[in-house]
Amino acid sequence: MTLILSHSDVAAVLDRGEVLAAVERAHADLALGTALVPAPPAMTLGDAAFVPMVAAAESAGAAAVKLLADLPGNRARGLPVQRSVIVVTSAADGGCEALIDGRMVTAVRTAAASAVATKHLARQDSSVLGLIGAGGLAVEHTRAIAQVRKLETVFVWSRTAATIESFRAAIADLGLEVRALDSPEAVTRAADVLCTLTPSRTPIVHGAWFGPGLHVNAVGAPPRADHREVDGEAMRRATVVVDSIGTTLAKSGDTLLAIAEGAITETAVGTELGEVIVGRTPGRTGAGDITLFNSVGIGLQDLAAARLLIDKARANGIGTEVDLSS
Repeated sequence: MTLILSHSDVAAVLDRGEVLAAVERAHADLALGTALVPAPPAMTLGDAAFVPMVAAAESAGAAAVKLLADLPGNRARGLPVQRSVIVVTSAADGGCEALIDGRMVTAVRTAAASAVATKHLARQDSSVLGLIGAGGLAVEHTRAIAQVRKLETVFVWSRTAATIESFRAAIADLGLEVRALDSPEAVTRAADVLCTLTPSRTPIVHGAWFGPGLHVNAVGAPPRADHREVDGEAMRRATVVVDSIGTTLAKSGDTLLAIAEGAITETAVGTELGEVIVGRTPGRTGAGDITLFNSVGIGLQDLAAARLLIDKARANGIGTEVDLSS
């Protein structure tokens, strides 16, 4: 039987703390060779991009593909710019285990990956979170990073004041001081941990603003080689850690444009997060280091979250079971 999980089904069973732990284990599995993440191809139809994000893991007992559609034209239609669905297939018998709506999975696992990077790369005494962008990803990132660092203050910049107020209301239960600042530069200079969460095509954050000890999660740019949130100087000044080298060199505009400009070479993006987690490669070596997690997003993160969702949904009778072979 194939389990179908709608967005509301996912919301009913998803536990953010469990996803964070699962994403951390998945990156460790990748470093240890018990999980696989081939670099995804890209398909374009006009302005639309379609990215099949594939992964397999022994720990999940499954392979998965998330088909991500990035359609800028959806803004005019009142629809999400990015939409996705996850298909999970059993490694034991090849049966289709589940079909899962990817909206909430993507947001939560993306924030979880940033939190894992923050756990392993940011200074232990980091207490000030900076956010460039105040939408749904900002909410998820604040909740996730609050699990790995004792936050006190959140500085946030957004183009619209209403978005900031919605963000403030959405995280009110965390008891954090939230202060809106008037520019990305002001947020960058004030933060211990900075998250860039915009679909920017040109750099919105500049490396010249980085102070000693900063950790950056560069997250928001879509998987397109011509989009970037940070400039070449940011990549040059930081110790860069990536989720997957192959995916980064195929899909990250932050990396590819910095290489094209001569700010860095491919060797600057030679460390994966999993290698830091398992202790194979150092991340931060001193309090003054500047670290940057170049997050493109990988299918293994989706598979890790999907495994949790499938098992919990079946245990609780949530979702719709369908016999695809009948």
